[in-house]
Amino acid sequence: MQDKILVTRSSMPPYEEYIEAIKPLWETHWLTNMGQYHRELEERLKEYLGVPEVSLMVNGHMALELAIQAFDFPAGAEVITTPFTFISTTHAIVRNRLQPVFCDIKPEDGTMDETQIESLITDRTVAIVPVHVYGNVCNVEKIQEIAAKHHLKVIYDAAHAFGVKYKGQGIGNYGDVSVFSFHATKVFNTIEGGAAAFSDSGIYKKLADLKNFGIRGEELVTGIGANAKMNEFAAIMGLCNLNHISYYIEERKKRFEVYESGLAKIKGVRLLNQEKDTIRNYSYMPIVVEDEYPMSRDELYCKLKDNNIFARKYFYPLTSDQDCIRNQCKEAELKCARRISERVLTLPFYPTLGIEVINTILRFIGNV
Repeated sequence: MQDKILVTRSSMPPYEEYIEAIKPLWETHWLTNMGQYHRELEERLKEYLGVPEVSLMVNGHMALELAIQAFDFPAGAEVITTPFTFISTTHAIVRNRLQPVFCDIKPEDGTMDETQIESLITDRTVAIVPVHVYGNVCNVEKIQEIAAKHHLKVIYDAAHAFGVKYKGQGIGNYGDVSVFSFHATKVFNTIEGGAAAFSDSGIYKKLADLKNFGIRGEELVTGIGANAKMNEFAAIMGLCNLNHISYYIEERKKRFEVYESGLAKIKGVRLLNQEKDTIRNYSYMPIVVEDEYPMSRDELYCKLKDNNIFARKYFYPLTSDQDCIRNQCKEAELKCARRISERVLTLPFYPTLGIEVINTILRFIGNV
């Protein structure tokens, strides 16, 4: 029995680099509350992502939840979103006392099917929350066209899309806000963390209030807020990891290409498409197990697990099918989303994953 091969592994800078970087904290004792490194990381992320404004958060979920809250939508209003996503996307909508309306996805890339959005719009619709799934870019032009026509806000869940560029622009430039996750498992991490990217400086002020209890001064609190500030240790981890992000993505690309070449030879297994004109970040290694494959997705998952290869059914079930959501939302057919959810499997994938390990995984998938 071989050692465990986990589905992901956190990228970390050299130990000495991080230790040296955090030493000043023992002199200043300034560990949180938007300190020097928090401010520095915001500036560097604006440059790297190519966006006008960035607001750092304690995690990606709070970034999305507060970004939605910043628009002051009326309670009970409807938000069109995708069920093929991590539960955080749906929770952020519901926790804002809004009603998620689920739109089906496209089978080729897993993103929201923009051709179905308009049929879901009612007089209660206020926003669209699409997801750049696995870093696959949504049809941002068509979504923006629909949003403009119906006077809707667009808030992208870009948790998987850090560093992705579309038509020469950082993905954070699309929509009213784009939200990134810097969780330990992501392409870029700050241990835990996240950020909202946008162009309207007014949103920065609103998010500054929302993530710090609405505090405007020592004796002034102007609104109801949360505590969603990123601490200095996390910010420094982000600064260090940003020094190596090009290397991380290049190593991911090499491993993706090994997988891609091997999987092309296996009947009944396919990859999702990537939008043309896109610079990728190679965030995940999802496969879709089709009917032509000799066993089901679940059987393949168990076979890999029995051999200490830990893949993930990501995303399954659909968020619309979860117990906490199912009875609160409008019935939706979601044929494509349900089909993909029952067949998708993300394989082990990270920058330090050995090429020989990938070949071992490919042999297990190919020899059934």
